[in-house]
Amino acid sequence: MKQTFYSNGKLLITGEYLVLDGAKAFALPTKLGQNLIVRKGTNKEIIWKSYDADGSIWFEDSISFSDISNEKKSESESVKATLTAILHEAFVLNPDFITNSEGYTISTELGFPKSWGLGTSSTLINNIAQWLQIDAFTLLKNSFGGSGYDIACAQNDTPILYHLEQGKPIVEKVIFNPTFTDNIYFIYLNKKQSSKNAIASYNINKKINLSGTIVLNDKTTLEVLKATTLQSFALAIEKHELEMSNILEMQTIKESLFPDFNGVVKSLGAWGGDFVMAITAENPNEYFTSKGYKTIISYTHMILS
Repeated sequence: MKQTFYSNGKLLITGEYLVLDGAKAFALPTKLGQNLIVRKGTNKEIIWKSYDADGSIWFEDSISFSDISNEKKSESESVKATLTAILHEAFVLNPDFITNSEGYTISTELGFPKSWGLGTSSTLINNIAQWLQIDAFTLLKNSFGGSGYDIACAQNDTPILYHLEQGKPIVEKVIFNPTFTDNIYFIYLNKKQSSKNAIASYNINKKINLSGTIVLNDKTTLEVLKATTLQSFALAIEKHELEMSNILEMQTIKESLFPDFNGVVKSLGAWGGDFVMAITAENPNEYFTSKGYKTIISYTHMILS
């Protein structure tokens, strides 16, 4: 007998970084996500295999129940150490899965290449939470950290507006189905950005008083959501990108990589890697391909609707 669990991937459109401090973030669940398949095992251990989107195994190891139940802080950032830490926090929330079992054989199957940054960790955490019937936001907070917007995307099949209120996740399903989705594209920048490292850097360098910045972010986010024309949407997205550029004291992705692009380009999530969003009246395939970026996905093919 096997159990199968599934979670959606994610793209953060507005509110990057600031969502950690209570700002409203607009996020979209993706059509591509991750499966977790659980079978009975033996020897008081978990035999674990993780498959990439092409069917290749990118991680394979065994983890003993004793390593999961006994908290041993590890300086290692290996996949096994990270996975063991997540499973330990899951054990704290629901020890029955260890104390009442002989073992497990577990596999994960990504629907997207793990280098894409669509939520390899968040989909895993949400799947483990579903399996063990524990709160995914708590598991994320106790293990990997982050705002939790990615967990909200994992759990919802519609666009969401997300924020933290006194540390508690507030998820609002919203309607976003504009007539101009054919003018929105997502381009992979050929490198994965570590969300964990980007968050750590932001926390060290962020401004002391963010209240005014958050008010501005929330206003711009609502402008993005309420945009009824391609032009108004593009202007709101460009405005948000410039606001974040000032906060992070970094060049926008358009300034640094695509200054001659006829349209708007916006970083999504952690700046400097993963995907960007392009808004343009013309098909941008030839432009981005000529720049060496060959993974260009239309809104319709990427976003769950």
